[in-house]
Formats: sequence, structure tokens, C-alpha cells
Amino acid sequence: MKRCLDVAYPNAHCELNFSTPLELLVAVILSAQCTDERVNEVTPVLFSRYPTAADYAGADRVELEELIRPTGFFRNKATSLMGLGAALVDRHGGEVPGTLDELVKLPGVGRKTANVVLGEAFDVPGITVDTHFGRLVRRWGWTGSDDPVKVEQEIGSLFPRKEWTMLSHRVIFHGRRVCHSRKPACGACPLARDCPSFGAGPTEFDVAAKLVKGAERDHLLELVARS
Repeated sequence: MKRCLDVAYPNAHCELNFSTPLELLVAVILSAQCTDERVNEVTPVLFSRYPTAADYAGADRVELEELIRPTGFFRNKATSLMGLGAALVDRHGGEVPGTLDELVKLPGVGRKTANVVLGEAFDVPGITVDTHFGRLVRRWGWTGSDDPVKVEQEIGSLFPRKEWTMLSHRVIFHGRRVCHSRKPACGACPLARDCPSFGAGPTEFDVAAKLVKGAERDHLLELVARS
């Protein structure tokens, strides 16, 4: 199944737009209960207005909340971003730290967020257990756990550490494009022959093909048609 994911999504990547570790950290915090597309609509103005950790620490709450309002839960997220800025200034000279232990001590940062930042900004392999990742690896029988830390540990034991970051991207890509929560496109899935949950969604190719999303759609359908 992992080899099929490699072929299906060779260019999988973080779909949040960023240019610095701080921008990535902020974007991941904003992505909680929000789509990456919506976050990417908000962050250009946000990043321009708050280019440094000190800017978030000293932000006007009303202004910050208004800028991030479209991402939802904007009051809690504003609190996290202002606390994050202050913590980075106080503890790390305004810079984003590059270790898991230091990242998870920051306001609004859990293991999922930390692993995204480590993998993308510091090239440190990590497994990102977001909603899609956890849902798919349970559906595939790779783990039976609902606890994100246990999922991270159990999946990490199955694959070489160097592959963790790209594995995370590819599983998440598959969850967004094919293996949907309520109606997976089973009949148009390149992993179908090895999936223990085949049949959870429509198995007819023509029906399932209509459910496949994303820029990779034609590539994915061609893989299935060839097989």
C-alpha cells in the first residue's frame, strides 16, 4: 500500500503556503478545524502585517482576530498566536526552535503541529497524525489506536524514519482526494486491491471516479484503469 501511495502521489507536499518557519507554524495553528485553502487566503495579509514573533506578541487583539476570523475559532487562535509570539521572544530570541521537545512547549503547538514544522522547515522526519492520517491508517488496519501519540509510534515502527514525512503527506493527500470519510471512492482507488475496507464506498469505477478530487485526478484514474 505504501508503494502504491508513492506512485500515486510522487509530488505530495504540505499544502500550506509559507516562506519561513514562523509562517509555517502560524499557518498550521490556523489550519485547525479549517481547510488549507482557506488558511492560504488569509495568510498573505497576515504574514505581511506580522513578519516577526515580536509582532504577534505585541499585536492588537481586535485587529488580529479580524484578520484570522475566516479560519474559525479566531479568538482562541488569536490567543495562541499572541502567546506563541511572546514565548518565542522570551525563550528563543524570536526564532522557531528545531526540536520536538521545545516546539510542543509553545502555546497552541501539539505534536501534530510540531511534526509538520520539523519536517517542512527543518528537514527532520516526522509523522503528522491529522484527522485524515488517523482515519486512513485505522481504515487500512495499520493501527487500531485512536490516540494520536500511539498512532504516531505504531506507524513509525512500520516504516524507516527517513520516509515518515513523505508518508504523512501521501496519506493526507489520499484522504483528501480519494479516501473520503463518508463516501470513499473505492472503485477508483489505486490501493483497492490491498485495502481491507474496500467496499466502504461505491465500487463501480464510473461512480467512484466522480468522487475523486484534486489536480492528480487524471493521474489517479489512469493508474486504476491500467491495473
